Amino acid sequence: MCLIAFAWNSHPRWRLLLAGNRDEFHARPSAPLARWSDQPILGGRDLEAGGTWLGVTDEGRCCVVTNVRDPRDPQHGASRGLLATDYLTGPDDATMHAQKLLGTAADYRPFNLLTFDAAHAFYIGNRPEPRAQPIESGVHGLSNADFNTPWPKTRTLMRRLQAWMDAGHEDDFSPLFYALADERQAPDDTLPDTGVGLERERWLSSAFIRGEHYGTRASTIVAIGYDGSGRVVERRFGPAGSFGGESDLPIR
Repeated sequence: MCLIAFAWNSHPRWRLLLAGNRDEFHARPSAPLARWSDQPILGGRDLEAGGTWLGVTDEGRCCVVTNVRDPRDPQHGASRGLLATDYLTGPDDATMHAQKLLGTAADYRPFNLLTFDAAHAFYIGNRPEPRAQPIESGVHGLSNADFNTPWPKTRTLMRRLQAWMDAGHEDDFSPLFYALADERQAPDDTLPDTGVGLERERWLSSAFIRGEHYGTRASTIVAIGYDGSGRVVERRFGPAGSFGGESDLPIR
């Protein structure tokens, strides 16, 4: 995923409510949201490395991973997508997993990782050094920088998620998908400088990225209740933002 806003323990029905976009090269092979036949995971699947960018389990676990945008940082190490599958299929809860991952985090390509279980949530990153922090109740955001870095599109999606909750929504996710489809670019004076040049910073500043070779591949909503049940809804897109289908799976 490359843009995420989520509410943790702050909605009356949903323990975790997450909205996110996955941006990737269109040529990278991926399978749509589904129940995996070989592992107890609900999620899309990267068919190149075998992992996932976002997955959940029927036990109420969720895991999301993003890369770190820094062209000066070499992309060496193990695949980030394996971090998600390792957590979702592993025996450790979010707290123990975070403690253990700190010992090996430097072995992976630059990443940000969010992990959730029935009681706890963690952010783990490995740039500029491995670190982990528990997530407090509230609305948070993540893109291709550090946790809660105030990039314009991250702050905007966080505000729109908060507005969705303030309006009393529970099952109508259409306003959140509308927010994820926003193609408005941020003003130049609010853009970060991540080393990719001004023109590309502008292009990447919108929530939804439309491109022939690279862009938003999937928009996903995860809603997990306090009882562990919920839904995962995914909308998929191809080159130039062409619609590629929708999946809606129950959790439990």
